[in-house]
Amino acid sequence: MPTPATTISGASLNRAQITELLASGKGAIVFDRCELDGADCSRLDFQHAEFVGCSLVETSFYAANLSRSKWRRCRGGQADFESAEIVDARFDACDLNNTNWRRARLASAAFTECKLTGASFEEAGHLGLAFEQCRLAGADLRRFSFRKARLNGLDFQDADLSGCDFRQAVFDECSLRDAHLKDTRFDGADLRGADIAGIKLGNAAMFKGAIISSRQAAEMMLELGLVVA
Repeated sequence: MPTPATTISGASLNRAQITELLASGKGAIVFDRCELDGADCSRLDFQHAEFVGCSLVETSFYAANLSRSKWRRCRGGQADFESAEIVDARFDACDLNNTNWRRARLASAAFTECKLTGASFEEAGHLGLAFEQCRLAGADLRRFSFRKARLNGLDFQDADLSGCDFRQAVFDECSLRDAHLKDTRFDGADLRGADIAGIKLGNAAMFKGAIISSRQAAEMMLELGLVVA
């Protein structure tokens, strides 16, 4: 029979206290409305832990094990998740602006209704990673694959999408406004549900076979300096 979870509520915790909790053998830990701002949680094992309404501003989870963890309504601006193991984790309604996910393993992780403005996902492992209803404005998502994905409510405004693969993806209520699209692929993508204002058409081949609306076609013509009469 699994050990029941232990809930820690309203506590301000440092590394020593967190390490003691994780080593207590009391099952998964639920951090409820706890403050871990600036804490050094690098290389700690948080498997199956839950974070609910926590403050994690500038907290370091460098190389930590966060697999199958759950995060709800947390505030973690500028937190560091570099090289962390985050497989099958779930993030819901979290503020994660300007966070660092460089070289993190995010396989099968999911972000729903999260703020990820300015987040860096450089060289992150992302097989099966899912975003839904997330703000990713200015984020670094270079070389991510969204091939054949259904993208719902994603704001990629001014994001670096260089080298990304959107082939056969379907966009629904998304924004690509002013995104950086060097070597990005959209072959066969359905872009009718995307705001594509400001997209530079220096390489029209990236949109080969993509589906756009008549309104979007007119916007693209304007980008080329042409007027459709």
